[in-house]
Amino acid sequence: MKILVTPRSFGKTDPKAFDMLAEAGFTVVRNDTGGIMTAEQISEALADCDGVILGVDPLNKDVLDAAPNLKAVAKYGVGTDNIDLDECKRRGIKVTITVGANANAVADYALALMLAVARKVIPVDAQCRKGDWSKTSSVDVYGKTLGLIGLGAIGKGVAKRAKGFDMRVLAYDVYWDGAYAASAGIQRADLETIYRECDFISLHVPLTDATRSMIGERELAMMKPECVLVNTARGGIVDEDALLSAL
Repeated sequence: MKILVTPRSFGKTDPKAFDMLAEAGFTVVRNDTGGIMTAEQISEALADCDGVILGVDPLNKDVLDAAPNLKAVAKYGVGTDNIDLDECKRRGIKVTITVGANANAVADYALALMLAVARKVIPVDAQCRKGDWSKTSSVDVYGKTLGLIGLGAIGKGVAKRAKGFDMRVLAYDVYWDGAYAASAGIQRADLETIYRECDFISLHVPLTDATRSMIGERELAMMKPECVLVNTARGGIVDEDALLSAL
């Protein structure tokens, strides 16, 4: 059986992942494009493959049409917005995701971005490199209010880290985990409350028809002028034209 592997980071630091596939009897086809594959490139590579370990490369109906032997898709991550799930279901193609695999890394990164923006780490670094030692004002993170839109594995990880900064944490999730929220001291809130009250807002929802451009002109206008918005989910969740206008 032949497997296509599209993520460039797969097996990059440890070839054991590829060894395991070879030992299981799979012939592995690697992404040699140097970047994210286009629909045309992945269609050609998938033509005679039985499975794919997929990154953020497109797996739409046209690509699936070019892969008659495809039986399984293993997403190298958790987001499935680049996969035509309905078409996969119709064709009987199994789709899996790596639940929790990157939750801690993304939660770390979300908090790092909050700190970097609040403390103006990058602009101050640039000033120092130019020999400019003038003082730059910034805002505190400690004791502020954090709003989490999405309280899955990553959102929960951010909440845990925020507690170390004694932050008040508000959260919204369609599938509310009341037991966890109560044990972690997280307050349930609707979206408008989060937009209006929070000093920091972190996005942790999948990109779907319901969440696409959910942060638009109206939502940005509700936020405090100094609010820090962090998006480690998908770019399409924020209306970039509205964001540019607000900035």
